[in-house]
Amino acid sequence: MKKLLIIFTLTSLISCSTTKSGTQEIAADSTYGYSKENPIKVGGNTNGPANEQKFLSSLSGPNGEELWYKRSGSCCSFETRNSSFGMGMLDVYKVTYEGKKDTLTLYFNMYDKVKPKAPLGLKFKK
Repeated sequence: MKKLLIIFTLTSLISCSTTKSGTQEIAADSTYGYSKENPIKVGGNTNGPANEQKFLSSLSGPNGEELWYKRSGSCCSFETRNSSFGMGMLDVYKVTYEGKKDTLTLYFNMYDKVKPKAPLGLKFKK
């Protein structure tokens, strides 16, 4: 009986941790990623551009459409402890997908890191 309880406990712990780590959230906030005040924080200033592109490559349109994106520049200086200068700039990307008549503008902070979510209207690829 004791062995059965241990096996059940271990199985429960493993399945719970797998479910949590495999979860990829979609932001509930409509400004997330779409506004300068609420950028997507992908962190790692030395790998920042690569982190941004990796994140964008992990997204799809609302029905699984392939995303196309292009960096359109930088804007919007801000203070951060994660830059050697104490300041950072946001990177701006134009994004679209098949069937989308216009482009979306997404803002990225490559200095600070928070587990990223998919911006509202997009989702992570399966």
